[in-house]
Amino acid sequence: MRLPDRGPQLAELLGRPAASRLPHILSVVQDPLVGGRYLHWDDIHRRNPPDDLTREEWWLGIKFARQMLQRTFPLRPVDGGMFHYSLPDPALELLHWIDQHASGEVMVSETIRDAGDRRRYLVNSLIEEAITSSQLEGASATRKVAKDMLRSGRPPRDRAERMILNNYLAMTQLRDVARDPLSPEVVFGLHRTLTEGTLDDPEAAGRLQRPDEERIHVEWSDGTVTHRPPPADELPARMAAMCAYANEEGPGWTHPVVRAVLLHFWLAYDHPFEDGNGRTARALFYREMLLDGYWLFEYVSISRLLLAAPSKYGQSFLLSETDGNDATYFLLFQLQILRRAVEDLLAYLVRKMAEVRETESLLRRADLNHRQVALLTHALRHGDAVYTVHSHAESHRVTRQSARTDLLDLEQRGLLERRVVGRRFDFLAPGDLRARLRAASA
Repeated sequence: MRLPDRGPQLAELLGRPAASRLPHILSVVQDPLVGGRYLHWDDIHRRNPPDDLTREEWWLGIKFARQMLQRTFPLRPVDGGMFHYSLPDPALELLHWIDQHASGEVMVSETIRDAGDRRRYLVNSLIEEAITSSQLEGASATRKVAKDMLRSGRPPRDRAERMILNNYLAMTQLRDVARDPLSPEVVFGLHRTLTEGTLDDPEAAGRLQRPDEERIHVEWSDGTVTHRPPPADELPARMAAMCAYANEEGPGWTHPVVRAVLLHFWLAYDHPFEDGNGRTARALFYREMLLDGYWLFEYVSISRLLLAAPSKYGQSFLLSETDGNDATYFLLFQLQILRRAVEDLLAYLVRKMAEVRETESLLRRADLNHRQVALLTHALRHGDAVYTVHSHAESHRVTRQSARTDLLDLEQRGLLERRVVGRRFDFLAPGDLRARLRAASA
């Protein structure tokens, strides 16, 4: 990744000879997009301009067209002025799609309303987000090892595993902290959970950097500094302003998804903590989405997609900072990520619904009684469930002998496995239960 070319800004262009041709430029350039894309000067200056325009004249026309769409938000750049963003047609289309699919989808509702499914999908999503969000910030633990740690409940063995466990704990708290207005204390609490036991200075967890400390900055592996955040003495006021924006205390209305994305950008820009800024920024995004009714994001992992394209994630920050503090680049990138993440979840649910239909068909052909069908249907949804003669008898109001006959028959067919626990038999579904059902029905 390289630093993008900042290029000339609107005020500079208006002081150049190109301004004398402004009426002609505006008649040629009326679209803030180029080929449907919101392009930066770093891309524009490599393309051929339309009509008889120079590249600088073309850029001047584009900047004028964008200015008509601009809205400011109260994040102050280090170099003065105000950050702003636009909602060009691609952004509006993405927001409309997210509104339709992330706050109420019949297909998803029918699947996830089952209590067992909700718990399973939620845990899987929390684990995925905890792992990938931590990996984005340097955690080196593998998915398999991390999942085993979270599912088994064993203590973390190193800093990477502790980062992942902290992230998992923070994600489980988001619905609770989304009930109240955002405050610095809420942000500090999230950061404390995310960084507990992982910082060089343990006392830095849950507090802003101080003026007497060396201010952190963002750099690439080769030492190139890509972002210098504001001085530490400004951080309390900036944190208060961010919370006020989150709580809609300013004038005007902001689309909830836009506000959630800009809060992500805001905290990452201010970089108020010694470490864990990215994880805290993404946690704030999730909190805001849940607060505003986008319930599907309880089951969606965005960090998995960000981890797959970390350079594009970083580039979206750089493009915003190097084009007159225009956060539209970051906004558009994140909206595309959100749509892809939701599409991935919907595709997963389609596959799961197909598996459910297949399972029902297999069970109907497997010459089982209704109690056995009910148990296996449950086992396919809850792979870690344990069944006993007592639980099966109670569930179906039959005698213990009938329950024992059901379970031993399923074991004989290879559809359950038995283990001895003291004087009791426990029955569990094998890991390849669905494959065994296919074989049995065939």
